[in-house]
Amino acid sequence: MNEFTATPATATPLPRGNDKIWAIFSHLSTFLGIGFILIPLVVFLAMKDDSAYVRENAREALNFHLSILIYSLCAIPLIFLFGVGIVLGLALYGLLLVCSIIAAIKASDNACFRYPLTLRLVK
Repeated sequence: MNEFTATPATATPLPRGNDKIWAIFSHLSTFLGIGFILIPLVVFLAMKDDSAYVRENAREALNFHLSILIYSLCAIPLIFLFGVGIVLGLALYGLLLVCSIIAAIKASDNACFRYPLTLRLVK
């Protein structure tokens, strides 16, 4: 049996030391307000060469948070035009909260959650 959670091509390496804490912190930065983009970015840049596990989780969190920001900015004009933007904004916020919790749980189980509707901006 190998030490990966999936096939070797898509495997997430197992965490060492405090890697799991940094990965979970990247996902749960959603609940810290304005830092929801800055924290995964700092974790990604600081740990990208030290831990593949943290790099993968922080990259996923950063990409998802950036995607939600872009979608939210697109929803703002829809508030004034059709009123649909309010419903869209609430749906995005709910998706952000639920997916962040699921991703943190997956990170605590030594896996990396692939967020839905995510633009893969950071490689």
